[in-house]
Amino acid sequence: MIETNRIIIVGAGLGALYAALKLAPRPVLVISPETLGEGASSAWAQGGVAAAMAAGDTAEAHARDTVTAGAGTVSPEIARLVTDEARQHILELTNLGTPFDRDAEGGYVMSREAAHSQARVVRVKGDQAGREIMQTLIGAVRKSPSIQVLEGVLAQGLEVKDGTVTGVWIERAYAPSGATLIRSPAVLLAGGGSGGLFAVTTNPPRIRGQVIGMAARAGARIADPEFVQFHPTAIASGEDPAPLATEALRGEGATLINIAGERFMLAVHPDAELAPRDIVARAVYLERQAGREPALDTRAALGAEVLTRFPAVAESCKRAGIDPVSQPIPVAPAAHYHMGGIDTDEMGQSSLDRLWVCGEASSTGLHGANRLASNGLLEALVYARICALGIEAALGDTEDAEEVSPEFSEGNISVNEEQLMRLRHAMTDGVGVVRDAAGLKSALRVIADVEAHACTETMRNMTATATLIAAAALAREESRGGHFRSDFPDSDPNMAQRTKMTLQEALQIRARALED
Repeated sequence: MIETNRIIIVGAGLGALYAALKLAPRPVLVISPETLGEGASSAWAQGGVAAAMAAGDTAEAHARDTVTAGAGTVSPEIARLVTDEARQHILELTNLGTPFDRDAEGGYVMSREAAHSQARVVRVKGDQAGREIMQTLIGAVRKSPSIQVLEGVLAQGLEVKDGTVTGVWIERAYAPSGATLIRSPAVLLAGGGSGGLFAVTTNPPRIRGQVIGMAARAGARIADPEFVQFHPTAIASGEDPAPLATEALRGEGATLINIAGERFMLAVHPDAELAPRDIVARAVYLERQAGREPALDTRAALGAEVLTRFPAVAESCKRAGIDPVSQPIPVAPAAHYHMGGIDTDEMGQSSLDRLWVCGEASSTGLHGANRLASNGLLEALVYARICALGIEAALGDTEDAEEVSPEFSEGNISVNEEQLMRLRHAMTDGVGVVRDAAGLKSALRVIADVEAHACTETMRNMTATATLIAAAALAREESRGGHFRSDFPDSDPNMAQRTKMTLQEALQIRARALED
């Protein structure tokens, strides 16, 4: 056990690093399973950051679009708070050196993405926003003497005493090890979402709901776990994780076609390819289920420019042997973003004292049942700052702290790959784009069995989050946003409210399902 005055930040994506910088010069310890920049979802984000930067656009319009996309469960107050701050964070990232795309007059180049009323997404090199912003933040973190980064280390649990978080259990990320407890005056969880719990996902390999699970197992309240966003245009090349064909391609005019060359979205929604993500994802899913091989066609809209303007997409196509200049790109829906997570108040604090959360692991009320495109990075930025302010207010003056040098005993391999694949396939099959009671109950049975065979805290963290997602989906007997029940295909106005539950409540739902 190690005692430190350093504030512990679990995770190493945009929210974690931005918060560490906002806390400077207070001493901070960042827990990163990978080398900085390699394993965070933020670095894989292609679209950019949504912000009302264009002439004629307003934060109020951005907030309205956010509420509309969220299908009745967005907190309007949180939407206004986040969109009001957007501009200042773009300017701050610009001052740090982020090379946002600019036009000849120096204005920001804006992309149009689904469910936005106008072009509002600030981008970098076409589809490189996440990577470039992360590189900017990593450079600043490396230069900050107050920030210590422990790379190759995985958080596996929280220590809680009388409702207050007092420390974090850590282990080696790449080798079997025992756990070490680090006690700290405050903990910020910024460790990503849950996409990797599904067999088809665009998330980095290690993003599998562990942070949400460890908080839930410690007693934290969870919000909206059933609302998982499936990106409609993952490239169907067989890679795991699936490469992403950014929504900005559709913003530039790329169309969705099937094997007959038909634009199937025209008959589905007035906005066609730029309809809300849940609608496009279901349409792509149904085309695949019917054997009509959906594909994204960039040929007429972009031609050869797709290779230079969207280099990440071009590279993914090259690996798969696809020429997007002359061929449509085969696509499939993939688990992409978890709207649910650890429930926080407007100041980013969880239901446990001294535990703050920002980024995809949190559920602030911004995203509702369906996240508006490119609001994810924005929320991480806004709440990183808010959490930093909350931690400073709670702690008062903080003394300097020595660097932490943990030692690890021998232990188990944290992940059983065979059991993990069982879990991931059960989630995709039963808790995917289209759900029903039978599939959800089947998934809960597999989750319970994987949990019964789990030998490590990391596996139990994953099954905890999977249980929360499937149990909440079973309990919500309607369709709303990213949650679609084929046995309850309509929205129920009486259910236009957020889900709030503990892990114990989810386990009770699971137990009843296993009895059926």
